[in-house]
Amino acid sequence: MTATRRVVLLVAALLLVAPPVMVPALAQVTFGHGELDIETASGRHHFDIELATKDEQQIQGLMFRRTLAPDAGMLFLYPSEREIQMWMKNTVIPLDMIFIRADGTVSHIAERAVPRSLEIIPSEGPVLAVLEVNGGTAARLGIKPGDRVLYPAFAKP
Repeated sequence: MTATRRVVLLVAALLLVAPPVMVPALAQVTFGHGELDIETASGRHHFDIELATKDEQQIQGLMFRRTLAPDAGMLFLYPSEREIQMWMKNTVIPLDMIFIRADGTVSHIAERAVPRSLEIIPSEGPVLAVLEVNGGTAARLGIKPGDRVLYPAFAKP
């Protein structure tokens, strides 16, 4: 057996073993739950959300999920406003990422992020939170920058 063939077989064996070792560790992460509304020109839209406020929750996010209800999402909430960078590694469903300032206004939307992509998705300015929802939700509901997210963590103007 050639050295190249041995390396290929070793890499293939590692790939077969790695996912079962990694997935149970991720499965232990639990998320808080809540609700929020987004006020748009077309009206108020309600979402049931999971909360990602701790590092391990934010690292896992929606990775490996196969489905997300149409009125569901995950809110990544940070301790203070900052530039945020997201990606879609190990995320298998397309998502819209709604970047939210501390006052609850939508600052930027990254629509239909590509599953499993390693492309960096920037907030394009300081934000306090990111709401991830099914890809296409922002367009379907008419969510745009300047719309208001109603949730207790956001300061009222």
